[in-house]
Amino acid sequence: MPSPLIDVETLHNRAADPSCRIVDCRFSLMDTEQGRRAYAAAHIPQAVYAHLDEDLSGPVVKGVTGRHPLPSIERIAEVFSCWGIDRAVSVVVYDDANGSVAARLWWMLRWLGHDDVAVLDGGWKAWQTAGFPVTETVVLPVARVFVPKVRLALTVDAARVDRLRQDPAFCLIDARTPERYRGEQEPIDPVAGHIPGAVNTPFTGNTLPDGRFCPPEELRKRFAAVLGDTPVERTVSYCGSGVTACHNLLAIAHAGLGDALLYPGSWSEWIADPTRPVGTSGTA
Repeated sequence: MPSPLIDVETLHNRAADPSCRIVDCRFSLMDTEQGRRAYAAAHIPQAVYAHLDEDLSGPVVKGVTGRHPLPSIERIAEVFSCWGIDRAVSVVVYDDANGSVAARLWWMLRWLGHDDVAVLDGGWKAWQTAGFPVTETVVLPVARVFVPKVRLALTVDAARVDRLRQDPAFCLIDARTPERYRGEQEPIDPVAGHIPGAVNTPFTGNTLPDGRFCPPEELRKRFAAVLGDTPVERTVSYCGSGVTACHNLLAIAHAGLGDALLYPGSWSEWIADPTRPVGTSGTA
């Protein structure tokens, strides 16, 4: 894939290609089975379904992990293999939430060395708006062997975040809403606020009203205003649980700026340790 995004027309022309695997990532935090029901009702032909909790996350350990910890390398390699993904396969991922869940799978594949992956720009809504065919048929892909090549340098853990948040050579960006960042409301996690030193950069600012991503030049301006002189390779994105943080990473890549880093545990892991500092409105 020459770009981290693919438009619906291009996907429609490639959908029947056996070397193209489509993955439906629709999911709702408020109803974790909603995406699976939506997939069963209608999905893009040849798409398999990825469940955020079951397929794209590992077990939650209370007091240790965040809400969506990364799965083990062995587990996710098994999942990708069952979906029929190997080095010869191009992957297209989509959701119905402006790419906010699909970006997680996009990032995971690249984290494991598979660059041939793109997010469907505009997602399920754009596909329906274009009038392209949908189906209820569940595809059973022929299994392949996915061999991960882990890029350890793309992630940082909580201990490193605690160091770099105080280092002016790094930039820590928080992808959540301003209200959650400021600690004024917290609908999901037990503690409100942000990691001290982080700059609020809501992932919702990466897309247009129709759900497609902003043009690269607009995204370059957006992130230049946030990062200043900080290089992308010293920029870390986090959110509530390491999912929508990937949306900022996707937007940065779409802007042609390169690969920023992910704190996978994010806020829900950060607050699992009560000794870690918390910033709120009026604090850094």
